[in-house]
Amino acid sequence: MEELAINGGTPVRSEKIYYGSQCITKEDVDAVAQTLVSPFITCGPKVDEAEEKLRKITGAKHAIVMTNDTAALHTACVIAGVGPGDEVITTPLTFMASANCALYCGAKPVFADINPKTYQIDPKSIREHITEKTKAIVAVDYTGQVVEVEEIRKICDEFNLVFIEDAAHSIGSKYNGIPVGSLADITTFSFHPVKTVTAGEGGAVITNNDEYARKAYLFRSHGMEHDHSKFMTPADEDNGGVWYYEQQLLGMNLRMTDIQAALLSSQLDKLDRFVKRRKEIVEMYNAAFADVPEILLEEDIPQSDSSRHLYVIRLDLEKLSCTRREFFEAMSAENVQCQVHYIPVYWMPLYQEMGYKKGLCPVAEDVYKGIMSIPLYPMMTDEDVDDVIRAVKKLVDYYRK
Repeated sequence: MEELAINGGTPVRSEKIYYGSQCITKEDVDAVAQTLVSPFITCGPKVDEAEEKLRKITGAKHAIVMTNDTAALHTACVIAGVGPGDEVITTPLTFMASANCALYCGAKPVFADINPKTYQIDPKSIREHITEKTKAIVAVDYTGQVVEVEEIRKICDEFNLVFIEDAAHSIGSKYNGIPVGSLADITTFSFHPVKTVTAGEGGAVITNNDEYARKAYLFRSHGMEHDHSKFMTPADEDNGGVWYYEQQLLGMNLRMTDIQAALLSSQLDKLDRFVKRRKEIVEMYNAAFADVPEILLEEDIPQSDSSRHLYVIRLDLEKLSCTRREFFEAMSAENVQCQVHYIPVYWMPLYQEMGYKKGLCPVAEDVYKGIMSIPLYPMMTDEDVDDVIRAVKKLVDYYRK
């Protein structure tokens, strides 16, 4: 049996590989450089260009880019009318922003459990958590797989709820052939460096609803209205200059810069290529781990065509003589750096202080205890993928009971 690197053996790789990485090309660099010497470096024509590309990719009527997905989720709750006394249902197996967006509006996050096979929010559990205070559902496309849209839509229609899709992981994914962005009432994207496409930091609100879009544009920029046709009358002649504006609501400054938008626009041109490579890597992983009973894999929802943001393996700890932490640290010693997505949100000290208790979502908590994300990004070579597979199998062989 091959000795583990953590015990003094030879690592599988000589250089560290990480679970995710941005993929920046010369075209991206040139796009940013050209913007830096243009007349506009903040919220100008490159923002318009990126938004138009997002509309084409998603098939949605409106796309409003923002500073990050947290800002987009906050905006989504605001334009959905979420406020004090309301409840917003989401999953605990997500980054905290998916729940915090309700708190920003004075509402209460409510956690529904997940499907033990797909790891997506379970529509049955959603239904069990609906009360007269429920205002919206924030359904997270965990790992890039699209949630059970049809069932969630039925629930939202039945109870008059706003369907918000946190698609931080899933730009480029489709459900029954329909692109993410045209499925929910409001969809949000993330353009963090480890996501499928990046703006350095960035996010977007996507919607087909004209009123939601109007409010999102306003909220992004202090609530300011510049369109004179919407509030000027002949009697307002003294205030009729192009400089005139009015604040229509209490908004924030969530504007993306043209520098970021130039990078995003260039990255969006490569979205299909990035998704194709991610899928190729996933196929290699699936084939390699299909006959490893100690490794459990996320099952696909049949209608979901995933863009594959994360590849999550779940250790069957009953068949291994190690803990998840020991396996994680041994992978790192082999120079394969994994990550865990995610610690259940309500385990966070902030949520514990608010009265949330462990045990709320037993399926999610059980899944969390064994999962880790292994490297997956388009710049990985086949040799990189082989190294990751070798590391996982090396550890499984060593720790197998």
